[in-house]
Amino acid sequence: MILSHKIRLVPTPTQEAYFRCACGTARFTYNWALAEWKRQYEAGAKPNGMALRKQFNAIRRDQFPWTYEVHRDCTARAFDHLQSAFRHFFRRVKMGEKPGFPKFKKKGRNRDSFYVANDKFSVSDRSVRLPFVRNVKARESLRWQGKITGGTVRREADAWFLIVQVDVGEIRRPRTADGIVGVDLGVATTVTLSTGEKIDGPKALRAAMQRLQRLGRQLSHKQKGSKNRRKAADRLARLHRRIANIRMDFLHKITTRLCRENQAIGIENINVQDMVKRNRLARSIQDEAFGEFRRQLTYKAPMYDDEIQVADRFYASSKTCSDCGEVVAMLPLSVREWACAACGSVHDRDENAAINLVPRATGEVTPVERGALARTRVRAKLPSGKQELYRAHVCAQEG
Repeated sequence: MILSHKIRLVPTPTQEAYFRCACGTARFTYNWALAEWKRQYEAGAKPNGMALRKQFNAIRRDQFPWTYEVHRDCTARAFDHLQSAFRHFFRRVKMGEKPGFPKFKKKGRNRDSFYVANDKFSVSDRSVRLPFVRNVKARESLRWQGKITGGTVRREADAWFLIVQVDVGEIRRPRTADGIVGVDLGVATTVTLSTGEKIDGPKALRAAMQRLQRLGRQLSHKQKGSKNRRKAADRLARLHRRIANIRMDFLHKITTRLCRENQAIGIENINVQDMVKRNRLARSIQDEAFGEFRRQLTYKAPMYDDEIQVADRFYASSKTCSDCGEVVAMLPLSVREWACAACGSVHDRDENAAINLVPRATGEVTPVERGALARTRVRAKLPSGKQELYRAHVCAQEG
């Protein structure tokens, strides 16, 4: 298992100047490779990252001698990133999707970065040794023990970070409980558990929206190229970084808690890309970061030997009665509580969805299948083993 640790760096003005130069060189190399890839592809050739790297190194000393002012990893890794970008692009095209073509990197982006190979840097007690700049002061020591596989120096607003990838092998952590829980994610309530507990997220973007709008207006009024405009851009970037940190802090705490207290967790396969197309809810959905929640839950589950069960994307968890399995035809988002017409049970919308997402053992009859077995027209569509389990369940209820 490979984990990463994000360490805050405190560079001197000279070291920061080198970091900016290295980021600019990496960005220039990537843009040159992307332009050359497009030119060769339009000419009928089949370019690749390795061939472009050899071509760049052949003309580098004559045409771009200033690229030697930084370490060679800054330029070499850019071709691997471009190769990976096109690999994902063509893979999604074959799947029938319409992905965006790889774009040129723009100067001044929030996350300028450059790569450092694992044998070119070392991390000690609150100090990082990097090529060309030697020792850089760090805010904390490396958290993980294992083999370092690489590192990336990244700028976020006016702060610099080192992201270290560490191969930690197999990690097993003890659980505090062995519960089984279903998790429903939403906008009104961020996390709803099948136990009835509701956890509301910080909604950091909504809380800082007025400040974001004010800083955005101040930035638009500054003259382009001036120092005041750069200062205004830094203030806006710092606020964006704070919003992201608040959101990530909540997600890490809630996902760690769920993995630590449960042996099986059920979640739904949310199609975030389609959900954000609703203009009214797009900002709130992105503020909750459903995709990041699932990503963290997926990589943390093996540490605690947990099982993650993902429901089908089209499973109507909110509209299905968790008692009898009846499915409501229409259930608008404004309806937070509803009564089942078949059995009369009153359900909280989010809690009912979480109960339907509770992981079940193989062969266990779910409420949806119980309701389906009660209907003759769909009974034949279910496996015979499920029908026998349902008949035994009915006999036990009648007996």
